[in-house]
Formats: sequence, C-alpha cells, structure tokens
Amino acid sequence: MATDTSADRARQEELLRRARAHASARTKPVPAPASTTAPGSGPAPLSHAQRRMWLMDRLGHAGASYSVPFATRLRGPLDLTALTTALTRLVGRHEILRTRYGQRDDEPYQETMDAPATVTVPVVEADEPSAAALLTDEARRAFDLSSGEALRALVLRHGEQDHTVLLTFHHIGIDGGSLDTVTRELTALYTAAVQGTEPALPATPPQYADFARREHEGDGRTEEGLRHWAGRLTGATAPRLPRPEGTTAVTGSKPAGTHTVALTERVPEALRALGGEHRATVFTVALAASFAALHRLTGDEDLVIGVASTHRQGAAMRDLVGLCVNTLPVRVDLSGDPAFTTLVERVRDALLEAQRYRHVPFDLILERLGAAARGTDGTALVRVTADVLGEPATLRLPGTVSAYVEVGAVDAKFDLSFGLVDAGDPAAVVRYARTALDDATAAVLGAGYAALLEAVAAEPGLRLSQLPGIAPVGNDGLSVRSGQDRQDSREVRSTDPDHDNTPAGQRAEAALSAHPRVVDATVAEPPGGPLLAYAVLRDSVGPTPYELRAHLRTVLAPGAVPAAVTLLDTMPRRADGAIDRDRLPGLPAPSAPNGPRAKAVAEGFTALLGRVPAPDDDFFDLGGHSLIAVQLAERLRSALKLPLTGLDVLQARTPRALTTLLDARAHEQAAKSARVSGTRRTTRPGTVLVTGGTGGVGAFVLRELAAQGRPVLALARPESAHLVAGDGVEVIEGDLADPAALREAVAAADAVIHAACTFTRPEVDLAAMEAMVEGWRRGPFVFVSSVDAYGHPADDRVTEASASQEPLSAYGRGKLDCEALLLRAAGTEGRGGASAVRSPIVWGAHDRLRDQLRWGSTGLLYQAAHEGRPIELPRPGTAGHPWYGAAWVHAAALARAVTSCLDTPVHGVASAVSGHVSWQELASDLTTLLGSSSTVQETDRVQQDLDHRWHYDSHRLSVPLRAQRGEDRLSVLAAMIKGGTEDDAP
Repeated sequence: MATDTSADRARQEELLRRARAHASARTKPVPAPASTTAPGSGPAPLSHAQRRMWLMDRLGHAGASYSVPFATRLRGPLDLTALTTALTRLVGRHEILRTRYGQRDDEPYQETMDAPATVTVPVVEADEPSAAALLTDEARRAFDLSSGEALRALVLRHGEQDHTVLLTFHHIGIDGGSLDTVTRELTALYTAAVQGTEPALPATPPQYADFARREHEGDGRTEEGLRHWAGRLTGATAPRLPRPEGTTAVTGSKPAGTHTVALTERVPEALRALGGEHRATVFTVALAASFAALHRLTGDEDLVIGVASTHRQGAAMRDLVGLCVNTLPVRVDLSGDPAFTTLVERVRDALLEAQRYRHVPFDLILERLGAAARGTDGTALVRVTADVLGEPATLRLPGTVSAYVEVGAVDAKFDLSFGLVDAGDPAAVVRYARTALDDATAAVLGAGYAALLEAVAAEPGLRLSQLPGIAPVGNDGLSVRSGQDRQDSREVRSTDPDHDNTPAGQRAEAALSAHPRVVDATVAEPPGGPLLAYAVLRDSVGPTPYELRAHLRTVLAPGAVPAAVTLLDTMPRRADGAIDRDRLPGLPAPSAPNGPRAKAVAEGFTALLGRVPAPDDDFFDLGGHSLIAVQLAERLRSALKLPLTGLDVLQARTPRALTTLLDARAHEQAAKSARVSGTRRTTRPGTVLVTGGTGGVGAFVLRELAAQGRPVLALARPESAHLVAGDGVEVIEGDLADPAALREAVAAADAVIHAACTFTRPEVDLAAMEAMVEGWRRGPFVFVSSVDAYGHPADDRVTEASASQEPLSAYGRGKLDCEALLLRAAGTEGRGGASAVRSPIVWGAHDRLRDQLRWGSTGLLYQAAHEGRPIELPRPGTAGHPWYGAAWVHAAALARAVTSCLDTPVHGVASAVSGHVSWQELASDLTTLLGSSSTVQETDRVQQDLDHRWHYDSHRLSVPLRAQRGEDRLSVLAAMIKGGTEDDAP
C-alpha cells in the first residue's frame, strides 16, 4: 500500500496550486484593495429591508424572486482580464458584495468576508438561439446567503468582438440606485485596468453595514410612525385577485409572466402635463392609473398598492451600494365613481401622507398590525405594486457599443405589478405571478391597462365607470371554464332527487361549486345540525349569500339546501391541500389536540409569543411574524425530528392546524420507516457521510442507503436540514464553503459519498475536496464526478482508462482536479480505497433533475418540442463524426453504482452509464411524450449544446447499473415531464 512522503506532499501542493490557477483569470488581475472594515467592527445587524430578504430566504419563499440580473450586450473588443480586475476591485471596495449572513441567538446578522484574490468570470460560447436560455438559467440559480456570494458573473461569447456580460446580484445586497453606482465604478475600474492607471474614484466609499447599524440604533424613534400606519391601515384588505384554480396564495415559488403593450408616444408627456395641472408627478398619475385598473379588475373601492421608497438622502449615501428601499402601502378610496382627475388628487394626497412616514420599516408595520395585515391565507397586505420605469442601466466600457439585454422573468416578488415605461418606446407593463393570475386574465389586464392610460391621456375627466373596461375572461366570470360550469349546473339541476342516493351534503357542494361565480366551495354537516355551506367567489362583485342560497333552492331538493351560505376570502386548507374543516366558521369546536406533538407546539407558541395559546388561536393575532415563524419551525424541527419550515407555520397559523400537519408528517415518516425496515439487509457496520443530499443525485443516494439499512450522516445547511432528515439519517450542519465543518463531518464517518457540487465555482469545489481529504482517515471515499473530466477525446469511444484531453470546460477541469486530490490521498494514513464515479446526464423524477428540461442539451430539445418549434439537429457524418447524442444514467442506477463502491472500491475512475441516445432518438421521444407537432430538420451545423459525439464504456460498474423496472429511457423521461415521483411506482 502506498505511503505518504514529503515528495508526495510537494506534488500534492503543486497540484493544488495549478488547479487554483485554472479557476483564476489567465492573466493575474490587479489585487483588490484592502478591506475598509474597521478592526473589531465584527458582525452587524441586518437593516429592516435586509431582514425581510433574509426571512424570505429562510421561509423557503424566495426562489429566484430576489435575484437581480443585469445584462449588457457589448460589441467591440472586450478585455476579459481587465473585466476580471474591475469586478475584483469592485467587490473589494464594497463590503456588501462579500457579506455572509448567519444567525446567532435567534437573530440574523451580517459579517464581511475578506476580499477575494480574484472574482471568477466564466466565459461560455453561445449562439443567438441559446443565449436567452443561458442568461435565464444563470439568473434563476439560487444564492447561498451563508457563503458570502452576493455577485456572480457570466460572459457569453457570441463572436470575437461580440459578448453579453451578465452580473447577477442578490437583492439583499443591492437595489436600483446601487446599480447606477456599480455601472459607473465598473466603467472607471475597467478603463483603469486597460490603461494601467488608477481609477478616479473615492478611496473609501460608504459601507452598508454602517447604514444598518445607524438604522438599528434609530429603531426607538418609529413609535409615532407605527401608530400612524396602524390607524391608516385599519380595516384594509389585500385586493382579491381572480386566482387560478388549484393554487394557493402562499407558495414557495411564484413563476412570473409579463405582458408589455406599446403606447403612443404622446402618452407619457400627456400624463406629465396632467400631473402638472394637479400638483402631481407623472409617478402619481401612473399610480392613479394603476388604482383605476385594479378597480376595474376587482370591483373593489378600498384598495392598497405598494410603492418603493428610498432611504438614499444626501451626498453621503450617493455612492452607497446596498439595499436602501422600503415599501410604502398606499391606501386609496375609489368610491363614488370619481373622475380620473379626482382620483389623481386622492392618490397624490395619500402618497404624500405615506411619504411623511417612509422611515418606518414595512416589516415593523406588519408586526404591529399582526393578523390584520394578512389575508386568511397568510399573505401580507401588499400584493400589488406600481412603478414608473426609466432607462435601464447598462454597462458602458470604452471601445465597445452597449445595449441593454432583457433577462427572462423567472419568479415574481408580488402577485401583480403595474409599470409605465417612461423612456425610449413608451409601454404599459403588467408583471404577475402565475399563482395569482392565469395568462388569459393577465393578457386582458395588460391590454386594458394600456387602453386606460391612452384614455386618460386623451380625456382625463372621464369617470372610472367610463374608462375602458377590463373584462373578465368569459362572459360570466374570470374563468374560461364558465361554459363548462353552466353545463355542470344543468347536470345538477336534472338530477332526480327521488332516485339520487348521493348524500345531501355532496349534492349541495356539487351544486354550489358548479355556480359560474364560485371558485371554491364546501358543505359541512355538523352532528345533529343543518347543512352549512361555504363559498369563495371568483371576484368581489359576485352574488350575495342570499342569492347563492336562492340558486341552490332552484337546483336541489328541499332537504339538500344548506341552512346558510358563508362567503370566505379563501378556503382554509391544510398543507396537503385538503380543506381544513376545523377552521370553517360557525362549526362546533372539536376537542383540543393532545399528545407530544400538540404539547411541543403549545410550548413553542408560549415560549416565542409569551402567551399560552388556545387550539384555534391565530399565530398573527398572538403577535407572530415571519422571524418568529422561522424560529418556531426550527424549534419544532429540532425537538420532534420532523420536517417543518417557517412557511408551514404561516400557512397553518393555529396550534391545532400545525399539530395536524406534524401528525401527518410523523405518520408519513413512520410509514417510510416501515418500508425501509422491510427491505433492510445485513451489511457491514459503519456510518456513511453523504454530501449533496438535497440535490437530485444525493436524494437517490440517500434513498438507496436507507433501503440497504446503512446509518447515514447527511451534511446540510440548517435551513435545508429538514429536507434530508429521516429514519436512520443524522444531520450535521455545514456546506461546501465551510472547510472546518467538512473536515469534522468526514472525521466522524466510516465512509464518504461526496455528491455535492457548486457547478460554477470550481475553486470552492476544490477547496472543499481538500478539506474533506484532510479529515479523511478511514474507510472508502466515493466521489460523484462527471464524464466532462474526459474532456474532448480524439476517439469517439471512450474507455474508463482513457486519459483526459483538452479542451476541458471549467466544470470538467474542476472535477478532474478534485479526482486527482482524492486518488493521490487514497490508501495513505489509514485511508481506504477511493472511487471517482464519472456520470453523464442524470435523469430521474426529482425537482432538481427536472431542471434539465430547461437547460443544456435536454432542455434545448424539450423546449423546442414543448413549443412546437422545428428541432434542428446535426446530420450524422457532420464534421466527420458518424453519431451525435449523449450518454445518460438513471439516478437510481447511479445511486446503486455509487453505493456499491463502498463495499468494492474501484481504486480509480469508473463511468456510470445507463445508455446512449442520439439527438434524433431523444427528439422523437420528447415529441411523442409531449404530443408535439415539432419536426426534425437535419443540418450540417452543430449547435454548441449538441456538439457531443462520445460513447463511454462502463464495464467496472456494469452490475449495479443494470436497468430495473421503470428505468428505461422513455419511462424516466415521462416521469420527469409529468412531474411525478418514482415513489408512486408499484
């Protein structure tokens, strides 16, 4: 067995040096300036705006909503080394761009990290058709707020002198005003780097942590403002948008849609003139138009729209980079069918009043209002916003011509946002969450908003009732299903009550649900009491309870007509989507929940809210807010070892509902444990550390280890711990950016499966592998690598012994460098055998793996087939290669192959391949599964994503890779497209 020598260590250090160099720019950039953080300043509190962003992240409610992508097309010579230098010095100047966020004693904090030696700037070759998808995919990639990564860069190379530069920030560290500073400073820093001079910039710009400390010190001066807002917003409710069926208001993701309608050139100037006549800005007039459009959509006369306000005041804050915005809830009375000019004055007065108290943080307003600031579904009062959009920021570098590039919308921050483009080509913009509006309704709203702006620009004296209508989709409601609803209603009506054995409550519920103006309904049958009906209307101008009951009398037998109909804003539902009948008003109260979970919930409420709750007390009425929801979830998750998030708390709201949710999850966990114990077999003892358990591959590895009965230690961040917790799984906190935690975790395990990866930060992956190798002292180590580590072999068939050949992608080189570190350490100082398992494209029914339907080669073909577009593929024989396609592996087969290396290490490299598929075959599979009309067109051109022609041998792991039931190509693609889970398979 090999022994460790000083020569080996020297070679290992040289390997590390070279690998790190590959992750840096080709030419060493100018070093970043020293940090301006004062010695001993230490962690700082979060500003209130940051705190809200942090809470959204911890609640699992952020998704890509709070990514701020900023893209510019640059035509002309681009000096990538100078760009790297400029970005590195920018991050060095502004501490907020290298700040990590943590939690101590239940309170979040921010802490500045050392300036990086260089900022990595990946360069990707991209043609026009693929560029938009690449930008969107990069923008939607989640940030890890605990790692200090607040800025990501990506350069798309379209030609020798044609590039797109994408900078993606997390909103917790930047706002619109900051982008102006960033673009101005990057221009100066880039110019200086090209010319070899020093930039003409202030030596020490203001730092955001100082602003956050000052705001925190001034919190005691907000009481008067809080009293104002509490009085101003008393009785206010969020607009009742015509939410699509099957969606809930509180959801972890809000897929966004946008409708933009061009306006005539005269509109902005006419609105500006109108504002001048009424002592109002064009922003105020546009906000009034937003209120009018929302009124025309909902029929509501008491509306609240949120607007952004800035804390940037004075020269001292001009160059500050950070989040300096606050949300102002503007409440306006639209009653009396006022003229639009009157509405402008009402909005002007309401906005001026709101701005007098703009210093009061919105999250403190929500805390003061409690449950009154939220709907019955737990969402906050401000769901609709409005803004005037000016000229977008662009990066202007000397020697290039700049053009703004729109990055596709991913997630929406709010349910609905109105925008007036007051620059270049004027337009009306409606951005919406698809959980709040369906596309058809949003299209009607967008067109109606544009028509309304045109109308008030021409005739500002029109009354609201005279403005262009924003007609609901269909003639009798906001749903295109109204025709079917009428058919359903006729079917209910024709039922013969004398020969219908359906229970009366079910008949009443069916009849009420079939009403064209009802979006949700249920009927309860209290013991010994009459039927009670509950309904949610499609909009706020629907029928009254009396009218609904009168309708039911016309279609039901007398004994099936409910004694009363109660209208609800939303139907109370449990986390699994079932109606929570315990929260329906007017029903006899059930007995109080009991048992250890009910006790833990009650104790948690008491400890964090300071009051002993009744079973049906509302979390918000007791003083709860988002931070307490996060704290309660973490407390219960730790005590009960059950998955729970802050979002679950916000949705459940009462101790009874939260206990019911935890009981259900305990039942699910017990059932899973029973299934695992039934398949448990005798294996060698030893705990297996698994990294990447929250990812697609890692999830299948955990499932396979559980089926084998192996004890598992899963590495996860605190906010993700509930995703991997389960029977036989102990969670240890840590991530790839925490070397100490990695060393500790490896040292505690008898074997390691390393499946985690950053994908875009090879220097982090390499440092993580170095730390894990340092902590590794016993047992086998399995590294999930990639066939990208083979590079571009000259032969089309690649054996497992094939050497890597240039060119290698940054991702492939990172994998290769990690393999080298691992394999050189294997067998030394008591370490066991090492296996580097190289996988190709991984397919499986898991959310992370389904992401491939949006990017890469699979995504390229899927999106074309999904949209019915022609699919262009390289003709066999193009460029002298007889075949183009890809290797793939089923995630379950990969998991079996990886875990088999625990018992039988390969002591080197092995490939894990389920099969190979040509692009023609994959296109045929996808069009068949989607029922697509797309046609395949073969050409002599090879797109970058499809320039793959290698077959990989996988003899070493052929036994565990043998396909099992449901692991054929068509089955796994169908499961990914359907969005189901393999657990559903028999």
